[in-house]
Amino acid sequence: MGAFLDEIDLLVRSRHAVLYVVTHEEGRLEDLLFGQAHDQGKKLFGWTADRGLYEYLGHHEPGKGIADMKPPTEVLREIQRTGTPAIYLLKDFPAFFDDPAVVRQLRDLAQDLRHKYQTVILSSPKLALPAELDKDVAVVDLPLPDAGELLELLRAVCVELRRSDKEAVALSKGDADALVQAAQGLTLSEAENAFAKAAVTRGVLDRKDVELVLSEKQQVIRKSGLLEFHPPDTSMQDVGGLEALKQWLLRRGKAWEPKARAFGLPAPRGVLLLGVPGCGKSLTARAVAQAWKLPLLHLDLGRVFGGLLGSSEENMRKALRVADGVAPAVLWIDEIEKGLAGGMSSGQSDSGTAIRVFGTLLTWMQERAGEVFVVATANRIEQLPPELLRRGRFDEIFFVDLPDACARAEILGIHLRKRRREPSGFDLGGLAKASEGYSGAELESCVQEALFAAYDNGRDLENEDLLAAIDEVTPLSVTSAEDIARLRAWASTRARSADPSPEEVGEARG
Repeated sequence: MGAFLDEIDLLVRSRHAVLYVVTHEEGRLEDLLFGQAHDQGKKLFGWTADRGLYEYLGHHEPGKGIADMKPPTEVLREIQRTGTPAIYLLKDFPAFFDDPAVVRQLRDLAQDLRHKYQTVILSSPKLALPAELDKDVAVVDLPLPDAGELLELLRAVCVELRRSDKEAVALSKGDADALVQAAQGLTLSEAENAFAKAAVTRGVLDRKDVELVLSEKQQVIRKSGLLEFHPPDTSMQDVGGLEALKQWLLRRGKAWEPKARAFGLPAPRGVLLLGVPGCGKSLTARAVAQAWKLPLLHLDLGRVFGGLLGSSEENMRKALRVADGVAPAVLWIDEIEKGLAGGMSSGQSDSGTAIRVFGTLLTWMQERAGEVFVVATANRIEQLPPELLRRGRFDEIFFVDLPDACARAEILGIHLRKRRREPSGFDLGGLAKASEGYSGAELESCVQEALFAAYDNGRDLENEDLLAAIDEVTPLSVTSAEDIARLRAWASTRARSADPSPEEVGEARG
C-alpha cells in the first residue's frame, strides 16, 4: 500500500485539502490513515451520519463522539473552526451532495484549509462528485489488496485456525502462494471469508482449496455487473487456422514467467483482432487465457453504458479497478467498436460522457501498471477511433480473414470431434473445397444442421449430410462481399495477417 499512501502524502503536500477515496474497504482505509496520521504527528478523526464526529484512539478503535456533530454542516464548521493538525475521514458524506449548502461549505473549506495542517478525506464505494467540486476535490482509488497484504491475511487466518485445531492447516509456501494468487481481486474482507469458508468446507486449509477460492472470486466479479469471469474451457486446439496469431500468442505467453522480468521483458500489453465476423476472434481470446493459465475477464461495454445517466464513467473505473486487482489476467473486450459507438449514440449517455468514458479506457490501456493483457475484437474498422489504434495501446494488430481450404478442413474436423465423430471418416478435403468462402461459425452451423438431418432420418452422420448442409448456406462472403473487401484493403497496410501466407508456410516447412 506504499503507492497509495505516497499519493495521499503527495496530494496533501501539494495543498490538496479535500480528497475523495473510492473504496468499499472502510476498515482498511481507517487502518492506513491511522498509521499515516501517527507518522505525521496528527490526529485521526472520523465521521458517520449516525455517530457524528469522533477521534480514533488506536487502530480500529474509535472513541466517543465529540459534542453533537452529526449534521454534515456542523462537522464542516467544526473542522474550519479548529486548527488542530488532523486528518478527517468523512464516510457518509457523498450522500449529502444534493444539499447546495453542504456543497458550498465544502468548497469554502477546501480553499480555507490550503494553508492549514488539516486534510478532509471523503470515502464512498462509488464516485459521485458534483460538478461544482470537480476542481476542489482530488479523487484517489484505494487499490485492492496486493499479494503481500493477502499473504499476511492468510497467515493470520492460519494462526487462528491452528488455535482451535493444529491439523486445520496443511500449506506449503507454494500452496500459500497459489491461494494468494487465487484471492487476488478480492477485498481483504472477501478474501478472509473465502479462506475461512474453504477451511470450514473441507475441515482443512490446503492447496485443494484454490478452486473453492476461485469460485468465490467468480461470484464477487459477477456481482459487479460489469465483468464476467469465464472458466478456462477453450484451448488453442479448438481454434482452426490462425497459425501466425497462435504462434505470436504462445511466444508472448513465455513473458509471464518471473525470469522474463530479470531478462528485461515487459509483461505483454494486449492485441487487437480485426476482421470478418465468425472467424475465431472471440474464440482466440478464450483460448489464450487457458494457454497462459490466467483468469479470463469479459468486459461488456454495453453494460458500462447501460446504467443510469452519469454512472457510465464510474462503471468503467470500477471494471478497470477489478481487472487490475485480479492481475495477472486476460481482459476480453468483444466487438469494442459497437460498445464505443453505442456509448456515443445512447439516449442514456450524452456524447461528453461517452468521450470521457472512452478517455478513461485509453488512459488505463496506455498507463496501466498491472499485468492485464487486453484482447479486443472488432468487425467494423470505420467505427474504431484512431486513438485506439495508436502504438502503445496494443502490442500488435492482427487481421483475421476467412479461413483458407486447409483451415476450413481443420475447423470441420474440430467440430466433428466435439460431437464425437472421427474426422478421418469424412472427406474433409472435399468438404473444405465445397465450403470456399465460409467462416468458422458458418462451418460449425453446417455440422450442426447435418447432424439434425441425419438424426431425423434415423441414421448416423454421413459425408452427404455435410455437403447438403453446406449447399444450403449463403455465406457472409457473398452477402457482405463489399464490407469484407474494405476490411481487407484497410488491413493490407495496417495490420498483420493472423494466417501465414503460402510463401511463409513454404519457408517454415523448408
